[in-house]
Amino acid sequence: MDKSDGCCSTHLIDGDGVFNVAGVENFIKEVKLADCGLSYAIVSIMGPQSSGKSTLLNHLFGTNFREMDAYKGRSQTTKGIWMARCVGIEPCTLVMDLEGTDGRERGEDDTTFEKQSALFALAVSDIVLINMWCHDIGREQAANKPLLKTVFQVMMRLFSPRKTTLMFVIRDKTRTPLENLEPVLREDIQKIWDSVPKPQAHEETPLSEFFNVEVVALSSYEEKEEQFKEQVASLRQQFFHSIAPGGLAGDRRGVVPASGFSFSAQHMWEVIKENRDLDLPAHKVMVATVRCEEIAHEKYDSFTANEGWCQLKEAVQSHPVGGFGKKLSSILNTCLSEYDAEATFFDEGVRSTKRKQLEEKLLQLVQPAYQSMLGRIRSDTLERFKEAFDKELKGGIGFAMAAHECTVSFMSQFDEECADAVIDQAKWDSSRVRDKLKRDIDAHIAEIRTAKLAEVTTLYETKLNDALAGPVEGLLDGAADDTWPAIRKLLQRETDTALAGFSASLSGFEMDEQTRENMVLRLKDYARGVVEVKAKEEAGRVLIRMKDRFSMLFSYDSDSMPRVWTGKENIRAITKTARSASLKLLSVMAAIRLEDERDSIENTLAVALSDGGASTKKGIASLDPLASSTWNEVTRLVDKMVCLRS
Repeated sequence: MDKSDGCCSTHLIDGDGVFNVAGVENFIKEVKLADCGLSYAIVSIMGPQSSGKSTLLNHLFGTNFREMDAYKGRSQTTKGIWMARCVGIEPCTLVMDLEGTDGRERGEDDTTFEKQSALFALAVSDIVLINMWCHDIGREQAANKPLLKTVFQVMMRLFSPRKTTLMFVIRDKTRTPLENLEPVLREDIQKIWDSVPKPQAHEETPLSEFFNVEVVALSSYEEKEEQFKEQVASLRQQFFHSIAPGGLAGDRRGVVPASGFSFSAQHMWEVIKENRDLDLPAHKVMVATVRCEEIAHEKYDSFTANEGWCQLKEAVQSHPVGGFGKKLSSILNTCLSEYDAEATFFDEGVRSTKRKQLEEKLLQLVQPAYQSMLGRIRSDTLERFKEAFDKELKGGIGFAMAAHECTVSFMSQFDEECADAVIDQAKWDSSRVRDKLKRDIDAHIAEIRTAKLAEVTTLYETKLNDALAGPVEGLLDGAADDTWPAIRKLLQRETDTALAGFSASLSGFEMDEQTRENMVLRLKDYARGVVEVKAKEEAGRVLIRMKDRFSMLFSYDSDSMPRVWTGKENIRAITKTARSASLKLLSVMAAIRLEDERDSIENTLAVALSDGGASTKKGIASLDPLASSTWNEVTRLVDKMVCLRS
């Protein structure tokens, strides 16, 4: 690549038809063509060998193409196609210097490269300069006629040709005014156009459909150099803003965006070299596809390396990130906007498709981080719910109310945090995570509810046990006539007290009536069970207690003083009294009597036991007051045989 004299140039295609890929890429980077979008123009020049094409370009555009040295004879100086950036012309204008036609170096029959380069110039260029000698105008054997036929013939190979400006530059103008030369030249051009075979679709197509024809004339550079330079300077002005409406190429169409020029030119040359028809619309789509894919790939790589994205991805692995959705949406939007900016001039259908693919790929990349974010929000919300719920319960708020208020509050917080995590470009649904959180909260509430109900139940069971066990034991130990009525009264009082408190505690749980009744009944049964268990414990020691009572009454007087045996005591009476008291204890302990009914068991037992079981000894079983069948309504504490042995 040559950068001398402030001009940047490169050998685009060498004399053997090899496209200089690396050189073109470097050239495009050097002139920053990719930044131009559609704001650039391509100018090319063709014409006979040694007709001063390179000289014209150098004076017209400030380029540094190699020129022929007249003192060394007329020979080929430009081989293949060279490209350079015009100096000081806006918009960015690239000029191509084509190898001259009818050169002796290639021979008369070797026109392949000539046609290939002409087709390439027409396919790529917005403006084509055709360098021709003034003395050839109107001549049947003019040097430019084969060139024009070539141009028009290859134009037919473009499936859908672009509108190109043909500027005929008449060199070494004579005294004949341009006003007289131009009609003759246009007539010659029209005749050549009419004579070129055309496809059926273009048989009647006028020249103006494919070309804008402009004609300029320049004096001889060798004979009138100053005048030549003045005319070239004037012509140069026409290339400023050449692509604006009314400019030389103001009505051009099918422009390839600048960032795709290198690939487009390379592919065009491959198609031309393979002698295939150049379908410009299809080529435009193909270039857009390749280039948009490249841009999308670049933007994807840029996103994956983005520091903000990397920090977000890492942070959500350990904790929820505030503003996650806004931050990530911004990074994604920047990435997609950069794609839009670089791909904006390519085929709309291709551009939109590749953008959608890029967006889908990016969203696929960030979705795990989004899911991690939702997971962190869910787990964090659940932990905060547990803490708040526990605090509310400790503060004395009813269980059901605390559960409801905390659930509503923290589900609302979850929704807000999920909204904060929403990615604008995605339409992801967080309902499954929300449902999971709700199930977790409900499960925790149910777990705590079970535990709290167990605590309440245990509390009142303990109270009942403390209130009943000791007093029942004392009452049974006294074994008086009112023992069981007193126990029943005690059980009723303590049960009512416990049930009142228990019911009040249950009201905070807002349970259904049936469940509440069942729990109350179980506590009531528990109270009765405490009495029954204590009664059975005491009944298990009935014989010891009877002996103790007999010994106490037999050995101590009514004042609880040890008896002094003088021989005058009525031992039979003392013994009977002690025995009756012992049997009284047995009659009290014989069965549980918690129903509030007339108690005949104690009297019956007292009579039967005092009688010594005489009725049984007589064999009158049907009148046996100790028969178990007569006690079906009560729980027996002391076995019948124990009673009889007593």
